[in-house]
Amino acid sequence: MPKETFRYTRDELTVVWKPILCIHSGICARGLPGVFDPRRKPWIDMNQAEKEQIIEQVEKCPSGALSIEITKQAL
Repeated sequence: MPKETFRYTRDELTVVWKPILCIHSGICARGLPGVFDPRRKPWIDMNQAEKEQIIEQVEKCPSGALSIEITKQAL
């Protein structure tokens, strides 16, 4: 059985990917190919763009397979 949820984290930002929801539109890969590269493993590299750019691109996901979690940094 395939894993249902994958998390990719950088600092307080996490991209959550639910492959079962993915319709493979390619919007993520075309918008930020350095971050989202389906030929690479892992296919999401959070260090390839600014956090704001990643958030903006994830919000364009038409299926909801990609989402964002933000956690507060410990003081």
